[in-house]
Amino acid sequence: MKRLFTIFSLIAAVFMAGCSHDEYVPDGSFSVKAGISQTETKAGATEAQLLAGAKINLYYADFSGLVRSYKYSELPEVIWLPGNSYRVDVIAGEAAKDSPAKASWDSKSYAGSTEFEVVAGTNTDVEVEAGVSNAVTKVTFGSGIADNFASGYTFTIGVDGNNLTYNAAKSGAEGYFIIDGIEEPEFEWTFSGTLNGSSFTKSGKVGSIEAGKMYSMTLKYTVTDGEVSFALLVDEGLDIKEDIIVFEPVSTGLSESAVYEIWAGHATVHADVDESEYSNPSAIKFAYRTGSGSWTTVAAQRVSEGTYKAVLTGLTPATGYTYKLVIDGTDIGDPKTFTTEQAPAIPNGSFEQSSTSASGNYTEFYASGEDPWWGSGNGSKGINGSADFGGFIICAPDKSEKHDGNQSACLSSTWALVKFAAGNLFSGYFAGLVGTKGGKVAFGRAFTGRPTALKVWVKYSTGKINRIDSTPAGESITTSDYDTGRIQIALGTWDYRVYGGTRECPILVNTTDTGTFVDFATDASTIAYGDLQLKGNASNSHNVWKEYTIPIEYNSEMDFPTYIVVSCASSKYGDYFTGCDSSKMWIDQMELVYE
Repeated sequence: MKRLFTIFSLIAAVFMAGCSHDEYVPDGSFSVKAGISQTETKAGATEAQLLAGAKINLYYADFSGLVRSYKYSELPEVIWLPGNSYRVDVIAGEAAKDSPAKASWDSKSYAGSTEFEVVAGTNTDVEVEAGVSNAVTKVTFGSGIADNFASGYTFTIGVDGNNLTYNAAKSGAEGYFIIDGIEEPEFEWTFSGTLNGSSFTKSGKVGSIEAGKMYSMTLKYTVTDGEVSFALLVDEGLDIKEDIIVFEPVSTGLSESAVYEIWAGHATVHADVDESEYSNPSAIKFAYRTGSGSWTTVAAQRVSEGTYKAVLTGLTPATGYTYKLVIDGTDIGDPKTFTTEQAPAIPNGSFEQSSTSASGNYTEFYASGEDPWWGSGNGSKGINGSADFGGFIICAPDKSEKHDGNQSACLSSTWALVKFAAGNLFSGYFAGLVGTKGGKVAFGRAFTGRPTALKVWVKYSTGKINRIDSTPAGESITTSDYDTGRIQIALGTWDYRVYGGTRECPILVNTTDTGTFVDFATDASTIAYGDLQLKGNASNSHNVWKEYTIPIEYNSEMDFPTYIVVSCASSKYGDYFTGCDSSKMWIDQMELVYE
């Protein structure tokens, strides 16, 4: 998005001889011209994505201190400053984030700086080029490595403890390191592999590394006269020239939407408008259509000087759209296109497919021969749960209670000999019992959609809590309280190496260890979250079929999920072995909404 900002300098009259307190005289001004030279960088970030989080810092040119600091998207149209010599710095990409990744395979950082003078009675145009500011590695494994070392060899390289690990699949890939603030930065590296059946390691350093340089390394292995040598070739002379951010003047026309602004059911589009030529905001509109159909027109919203946008709603998933800018009834510039995201559904959301477990003790919600998506505390393929441990069925099909089709899923809380067990059903699988004290549950399934809500039909019958083992910190629960049914949906980027699970299901919860519990409302890797809680009451008012729509609130609309968690429980505090042992929740016709 290209925007024009003019920043004026003004000296307050109270500091000028002979002026009264209410006199303010313009002293000088400067204009920052903003834009990006390429619509998409090598790493895949668009112009809008880079500028959305960019920081603009103004300093005195003599390094005597910071004058102003702004997030680009929140930059005021006018900033008043004393006349002086200044420097404007631009920081964009990963380094502009509050908690940037110091080492990354694809998240680049950009920086640029320009000094300028504010001269009385004149306007100075300031243009800043922000180039890649990372120290970049490109590691290639020579043929001698693969010929002599067993598979699984690695080359780990990093700065100040922030590392990336190259393997055969990563050979030739670029790694990006933020080195700002590190005194005398240097790369430290270690090669590890198996040579002739024995472990082989070699380590070293590359000193005096610089921002904006690429360090191209080729690893070789040779045997000469019975001696083993290991060569590391470093090319420090490759200045990075691509992916330059250029700040340039505004022009009237459509500007690019960021990838994350195109959803399955809606999209945000943008335009830059020279308001000296088009001064009536109400005359600025967007029009869009599919194929050669009729145009739908929507009013543009003025974001700031020269910047307009509109949210196009009611779109069809996985569909191509054409849109254009219309001012005073006249098409301006060339149209642009976008394609809406896919709208993946929840597998077996009406719970019609089911099959008997291998043990024959319970029913699982997937068709025979297919891979399971849903799991429950009954157990999983080959893994004993409540059904195999003591014959306690906490989740089962119910053909007598249903909203549509032939059956629903019935979740039943129960007292299982020595412990309370909540009825549950979730995306994932039951990972095993922990003695007689609890169990392990693997949550999450691979998923890349961005739904805006979850619809589900629910019937819930419950009573007062009669089993209390423990409670969450800070909460007081007594036998006077009614049980609560709960359905949660979360979208996130959970790393199985952090959350204890597997690539298939990344989150592992041990019900005997509250340290493994995940609060999706505050969890750092959760992108979006929705929560439905049905608290019981004396009239048991939830004991009827009703459709609920659970809004999914996004913590970040710039990120894309890799997993989805759907968790249903007939007793909210089941993880704490607390609830009513007669609670039952029926769920049916569960579907994701994309609006």
